Amino acid sequence: MKLGIHQKEVPVLKSVEVYAPNYGFVGYESAEADYFLEEGKSIQVGNENLSILFVPGHSPGHLVFYHEDSHRAIGGDTLFRGSIGRTDLPGGNHDLLLHKIKSELFTLPEDTIVYPGHGPETTIGFEKLNNPFVGKSAIS
Repeated sequence: MKLGIHQKEVPVLKSVEVYAPNYGFVGYESAEADYFLEEGKSIQVGNENLSILFVPGHSPGHLVFYHEDSHRAIGGDTLFRGSIGRTDLPGGNHDLLLHKIKSELFTLPEDTIVYPGHGPETTIGFEKLNNPFVGKSAIS
């Protein structure tokens, strides 16, 4: 299996071996990226193409994969139902994450289903209205 990441994620990938034990991960085997994924491009998964969105903040090179035909996004640790990804890990940036959710994810159709890295799915429309970090009721 080949590993594709955003180029800005390389320092995080290289540092995982050092900091992973602090978070309870043992037996980590270091890896190198086989290729780099770029925002604005797409990646083919089976017969489907997913657009690559650059949404850093949780990590410096965090990507979201969007399937335009079905209005579905694999959000990873960016946007959760009623929350956002944590930004206290190496390379995290809270303000940048808030900005990129609003400028990248919130431009997707409101019926877009977001599958986060943890927890239940959500939609862009629900989060625009209800998310206390980036939604309509968030303090700017």
